[in-house]
Amino acid sequence: MQKISDLLAPIAGDMNAVDAVIRSRLDSDVVLIRTIGDYIIGAGGKRMRPAMLLLVSHALGYQGDHHHLMAAVVEFIHTATLLHDDVVDESDLRRGRRTANAVFGNAASVLVGDYLYSRAFEMMVDVDSMPIMKIMSGATTVIAEGEVLQLLNVHDPDVSEARYLQVVRFKTAKLFEAAAEAGAVLAGANLAQREAAAAYGRHIGTAFQLVDDVLDYSGDVNALGKNVGDDLREGKNTLPLIIAMQRGTPQEKETIRHAIENGEMVKLNEIIQIVRRTGALEATRHLASTEAERAIAALSYLPKGPYQEALHGLAAQLLSRRH
Repeated sequence: MQKISDLLAPIAGDMNAVDAVIRSRLDSDVVLIRTIGDYIIGAGGKRMRPAMLLLVSHALGYQGDHHHLMAAVVEFIHTATLLHDDVVDESDLRRGRRTANAVFGNAASVLVGDYLYSRAFEMMVDVDSMPIMKIMSGATTVIAEGEVLQLLNVHDPDVSEARYLQVVRFKTAKLFEAAAEAGAVLAGANLAQREAAAAYGRHIGTAFQLVDDVLDYSGDVNALGKNVGDDLREGKNTLPLIIAMQRGTPQEKETIRHAIENGEMVKLNEIIQIVRRTGALEATRHLASTEAERAIAALSYLPKGPYQEALHGLAAQLLSRRH
């Protein structure tokens, strides 16, 4: 299986250019904004969302100079959501280092997240594309709705698979979808290509979150860069737990219900064993595989070439990731 860095080789120069845009647009006379911005951006990450925008735009023959700016916009929006997420979830570890809220405090993290949102929309004005503005503004609204829906689901052991997937598609998949669709719009794609790009992003984003939820019960803290069992600590009823409760014994179901209701970590190891024994991890990965296959199917609407091949490879690589 290819590494992500190998898959993204066709846009390596573009990714460096995006990093330069990010650094320059993070600049502010307010020192704390620069400090927190540098701290978060410096933590790295896969940058899959901006990479998706770049790959789609190139696959459709884009020749302009706004793709780097728009890729940075997507990363700013994503980073803003991470800052706000970590405050809401009271997280203290992300990408193998302490979260910004753990280092700088909740108030500073929320306000810098707001700054990144504002800066992103300021940058979008420079692109001067109303269709892209509509895509990205709509996406930020849906993401916020997803955050609220997830908040309503916290500590609720009766969350259904449908409610869970709605949160995934709103909170996580929507920005993948918007990034891919924006790349298509930049390139002047026809309606079929634009819809295919959006579908690719939506299915990839859903698969990404499903695999992430699997890793929360099967990953290694050093590889993940976050604490194993964080979802349970936060009272989140994700698909592995939903399936485990459906398949487990009454006693096992009650053990999981109690842990979700109380955000209790005392029986984490026992719950991990239940999740594994019931085949919940395999079932969740199977659904992720189905989503990845749907993403790959959508690529038939994009011209063949190195960029389309990279998008295909990303979908395949996603299923084998361990962090």
